[in-house]
Amino acid sequence: MARLKQRMRRFAQKPASVDLAPYKALLDKVDKHSSGLSELSDEELSAKAQALRESDFDVTELAAIAREAAERAIGQRPFDVQVLGTLGLLDGLVVEMATGEGKTLAGAMAAAGYALQGKRVHVVTVNDFLAQRDAEWMGPLYKLMGVSVGWINQSSKPEERRDAYQCEVTYAPVSEIGFDILRDRIVTDAADLIVPAPEVALIDEADSVLVDEARVPLVLAGSTTSDHADPVIADLVKRLRHGLHYEVDDEERNVYLTGAGSEAVERALDVDLYSQEHVSTTLSKVNVALHAQVLLHRDVDYIVRDGKVHLINDSRGRIAKLQRWPDGLQAAVEAKESVKTTESGEILDSMTVQALLSRYPVRCGMTGTAVAVAEQLRTFYELEVLVIPPNKECIREDEPSRLYATLEQKEAAIVEEIKEVHASGRPILVGTLDVAESERIATKLRKAGLECVVLNAKNDAEEAAIIADAGSFERITVSTQMAGRGTDIRLGGHDAEDHERISELGGLYVVGTGRHSSSRLDDQLRGRAGRQGDPGGSVFFASLQDDLAAQYTPDADEPSEVDDDGRVTDKGALHTFEHAQRVAEGVNLEIHRNTWRYNKLIERQRDLLLEHRDQVLRTDIAFDKLGRGDHEGVSDEVLKHAARVITLFHLDDLWTHHLTFLSDLREGIHLRALARQNPLDEFHREAIPAFNKIVPESWELAADTYASAKITSKGYDLADSGVKRPSSTWTYLVHDNPFGSGLEESMKGLVKMVKGRR
Repeated sequence: MARLKQRMRRFAQKPASVDLAPYKALLDKVDKHSSGLSELSDEELSAKAQALRESDFDVTELAAIAREAAERAIGQRPFDVQVLGTLGLLDGLVVEMATGEGKTLAGAMAAAGYALQGKRVHVVTVNDFLAQRDAEWMGPLYKLMGVSVGWINQSSKPEERRDAYQCEVTYAPVSEIGFDILRDRIVTDAADLIVPAPEVALIDEADSVLVDEARVPLVLAGSTTSDHADPVIADLVKRLRHGLHYEVDDEERNVYLTGAGSEAVERALDVDLYSQEHVSTTLSKVNVALHAQVLLHRDVDYIVRDGKVHLINDSRGRIAKLQRWPDGLQAAVEAKESVKTTESGEILDSMTVQALLSRYPVRCGMTGTAVAVAEQLRTFYELEVLVIPPNKECIREDEPSRLYATLEQKEAAIVEEIKEVHASGRPILVGTLDVAESERIATKLRKAGLECVVLNAKNDAEEAAIIADAGSFERITVSTQMAGRGTDIRLGGHDAEDHERISELGGLYVVGTGRHSSSRLDDQLRGRAGRQGDPGGSVFFASLQDDLAAQYTPDADEPSEVDDDGRVTDKGALHTFEHAQRVAEGVNLEIHRNTWRYNKLIERQRDLLLEHRDQVLRTDIAFDKLGRGDHEGVSDEVLKHAARVITLFHLDDLWTHHLTFLSDLREGIHLRALARQNPLDEFHREAIPAFNKIVPESWELAADTYASAKITSKGYDLADSGVKRPSSTWTYLVHDNPFGSGLEESMKGLVKMVKGRR
């Protein structure tokens, strides 16, 4: 009966998850294999680990050896729940483990297990800091188990990257792996390739990487064009007035000129905006500048630091390193802020994070919040979720959300709540939605006589030190999103007496200043309190003026029950606000699903082209196809190399133009729906024939160039023949559609449809 009740409770609380019972049953076998391991010398333990390479691999024996090795190497003996996490990862699952439960160690044990099976493992992290920290932290464990480990960050040189990839386990940010692959795709000599064939991806913060960043395109660009914003236009749009010169849609996703606005711009620039000459140039620049001025907000969407515009990752609350908007928009924001325009150019190739990770035959991952995205993980990656219970029961007290009529009333209530709790000395973590809000709340707290420490994208370099003290007595920490920070908040730091004192006060108290568009982000913030059985508490504040309510339930009825301080108590309004979050999650899922339907074709075309490119790169097919021509007295080796370089140039150039064509096609494809055509079918109908022309045309162009090129026994210079690659290349991430594409605009109807089902 007890077992039945446990299963029923698990089913009710954690739907869409794999049954844990079979994995628990393996713990006895792990314990049996552990017998006698403590008596072995380090050399004997290493030898036992290496013996796994030559035998029928037994995951329970691996877990036993890894547990013993961890205790010796890093002074931590894994709990049973960490062993369960390891077993789940080795079974190719996404493991959900709460904050503070030791995911990093469980991941390292699993990575070592894959390596001992002869598989190369890439441990995919969300940033440079975690890649280096975790590789160095777990290094002694890998060494004791006889497994080589390396790491990569933004500053790694090509040879350092090559060496790291040759290790059995490589820790690297997802963006760096993607950029290395993109750079490999333009090499003209096989010896210059860096990234080995994909085998196993073990993904840290799996929900963030696999879902939140799935659509983020990683871009390789070349310095072939320039796209600078016009400072005159940037200054002009600053003077335009809302309601007179331009209007903004209800969801603040689009802005457009009114008739008066068009006339004002035409007078100022002395042009006809809608003439054939200016509609695709001047009008386009005006629209982009207007978007930058009106819809992108400083300290919300980006910050300005050290004379540069830095985008903010809205799911992590820190600077999105290397990330930028499409070139015209990036330049417009830089002009708006009067900072130096960054380099722009032609996109040579790109790849989404989802496509990158889909390359790996084996994928697994770990995170604190996986069940909420179980459907996406299954749909897009064929991954299932295994929920691991905490080592110690979570006793955190999560209060119901408090809803207020206005933003001002909400923030006043937040300050009062913090003031009351702070009086006892209990540490408080205030989670905010963006940089501007974090600084506004901090200012209000200081005016109320409450000192606080702020952690946001402006000072994220101080992150580790700030978080380390966030659990200290009387500490108030105001922070933007806490996901992926990689540092646990310990009550009282490492002081046992302070830990006991703060525990008696109720532990860390988490105050959320607003609900996120994803319940996972709320849960990640809550999870900062109550780690490893510690006491803790959490409460979220919200208002009917918050963006979440305004965007996803704009037509909600006015609340009928409001207290004198603005707190909303009627159940209908509370239900409506909760519903807004579910609508937001549903819309984002549908956008993700539709986006991937388009990307699937592009990725299939890319795979086919790369298969052909790899054949040209690694064989003499180009020389066999083009022959010797009129190049008398030139060795076959010189001609083979020239033929390969010429063919690869045209192949890459045609692919670059094909990407531009697909981008333009998709931008307007939604309009086909007006003619009762299926936009996706129409996209395929035009994209497939265009792609099929690339390889034949590349051979024709290569033959013409090869015939006219000046190739001698001493070598060749193909620049005169037009074979000239970019003088420099660089990589960045594109913030995917900050204002919504036509596809996303078509999703607006989904909001109304879902709301209609309430």
